[in-house]
Amino acid sequence: GSEAASEQGQEEEVEDRLKEHMDNLLDKSAKARQAALQSLRLALSSKTLSEFLLERRLTLTDSLEKCLRKGKGEEQALAGTVLTLLCLQMGSGPEGEEVFRSLKPLLVSVLTDSTASPSARQSCATALGMCCYIAAADLE
Repeated sequence: GSEAASEQGQEEEVEDRLKEHMDNLLDKSAKARQAALQSLRLALSSKTLSEFLLERRLTLTDSLEKCLRKGKGEEQALAGTVLTLLCLQMGSGPEGEEVFRSLKPLLVSVLTDSTASPSARQSCATALGMCCYIAAADLE
């Protein structure tokens, strides 16, 4: 009994930290947004969080869109990586497809922008390829 309660407490703590990182994606400071993206990247690559993300995918997608649209270099690169991990977490169902479909034009835009940093373009290319492979319903 106490082991399950302890595990649930840890899970709630993880979720609280994730919510905080998601809130920090909207911070005015680029450094704060980058730190939040790095924390999300670490969390999404180390633990399955599908249920938590399912309820918050639209919020997270909107925040990633802002990071890709308004951010520069490192922030865009991190946003692309977090988007790839979000797509992996959502899987090949309608939720993953929705995330991919909403951000695909922006990924293509950053990828084809010759003024964007090489790391941002590379990250967006990877996100585009992975998300397309995982979540695109339209085979083309």
